[in-house]
Amino acid sequence: MEFFLQYEKKNKENKVRITTSFGIIDILLFNETKFHRANFIFLTKQGYFTNTQFYRVVKNFIIQGGSSDDPEIGKRRYNIGKYLLPTDAKRGFKHDRGVISMPSSDIENPYKLASPYEFFIVQAAHGAHHLDGDYTIFGKVIRGMDVVDKISNVETDNAEWPLHNVYIEKVEIIN
Repeated sequence: MEFFLQYEKKNKENKVRITTSFGIIDILLFNETKFHRANFIFLTKQGYFTNTQFYRVVKNFIIQGGSSDDPEIGKRRYNIGKYLLPTDAKRGFKHDRGVISMPSSDIENPYKLASPYEFFIVQAAHGAHHLDGDYTIFGKVIRGMDVVDKISNVETDNAEWPLHNVYIEKVEIIN
């Protein structure tokens, strides 16, 4: 975490554009969640998100992205390193429609440490407040909820994986 404390001081960017195969989603990252904002900026600058996917889609709930079944993405993760982020869920943010939050790691994880490579956007009209306090909200959609809604409506299999891949073509920093 010391790395991100230092990185955060020198990398103050807080807006990113997610270009998907369905359109553009602009995100404002919150300064209050420093580790998570710095992590997202770091991964963006590393080009990590290029050609990842929204790999989990739950209609009227969330769209989750940042991973892929492509071995190249696994190589990127390996090269960047294996780490988890601490939960920072006591900032008063709520899982309202349009927030971006970080899921827990898929490893045995009683403290709900966050997987740094993945994120989800709440699509539900009335939010997903049952998640409040357990997952770190680190930003919100400021443009492109119509794109989030389109992605939320794709057909999925029983594992909530889209039948047709929904690509994150790139993530870039914007002003």
